[in-house]
Amino acid sequence: MSDSTNRPPLPHDFHPPVPELSVTSTDLTDGGVLPDMHVYAKGNSSPQLSWSTGPAGTRSYAVTCYDPDAPTGSGFWHWTVFDIPAQVTELPAGAGTGAFDGLPAGAVQARNDYGSRDFGGAAPPPGDGPHRYVFTVYAVDREKLGPDADAAPAFVGFHLRFHAIARGRLIAEYEDTGA
Repeated sequence: MSDSTNRPPLPHDFHPPVPELSVTSTDLTDGGVLPDMHVYAKGNSSPQLSWSTGPAGTRSYAVTCYDPDAPTGSGFWHWTVFDIPAQVTELPAGAGTGAFDGLPAGAVQARNDYGSRDFGGAAPPPGDGPHRYVFTVYAVDREKLGPDADAAPAFVGFHLRFHAIARGRLIAEYEDTGA
């Protein structure tokens, strides 16, 4: 489950297996370094994400960004968007701004762990080592997941655990060396 460096497990290690979605980005490389434009103090912009069409029964999509390495005991949710219409398979760069530019009509952006309804970029403590930023796309079996924009990301995740029928992810790392 967790890797050999004794890092916390990834968010889906304890979820039921589901088919894999292919997730790509023009901004991120899976296993690469998170670019400065997605760091809180340097650009704070959500990345472009594209994904393969979900399996039969996909009624909507959700996208999250989670840091399992945050020194909180519960990780840190940077972005939670759900009720993305089933015909949408891409979010442009910057779609996660609080102005909702680039999000499709009907999509719901829940508050992140910063307390705002937008993408909140990476901000690990200086010297804390590299943190993983897990961008996950879920194919959902409901048009409306259930929670509203006031829901905590963990509550949205609870609903996704029971309604995800496929899932894919990209993971990028970022470290604040204090330099």
